[in-house]
Amino acid sequence: MLVLTRKKDEAIKIGDDIEITVLSINGDQVKLGIQAPKHIEIHRKEIYLSIQEENNAASHSSLDLLQALSSQLKK
Repeated sequence: MLVLTRKKDEAIKIGDDIEITVLSINGDQVKLGIQAPKHIEIHRKEIYLSIQEENNAASHSSLDLLQALSSQLKK
């Protein structure tokens, strides 16, 4: 993990297209501004993990349904 120290109004560049700027610091909270191309999805980590869990659950239930349908069609 790369660890960087930034102050308010300082930024970090990721590649040519992504810039993360520290907008404010209030106690233990940091407000970040992120500039990135529209095609790049940006989520808080807990939201990202929730989306991944839902996608995994959906893919497993789809596989189960397909297997059940396949069994019915073979009969």
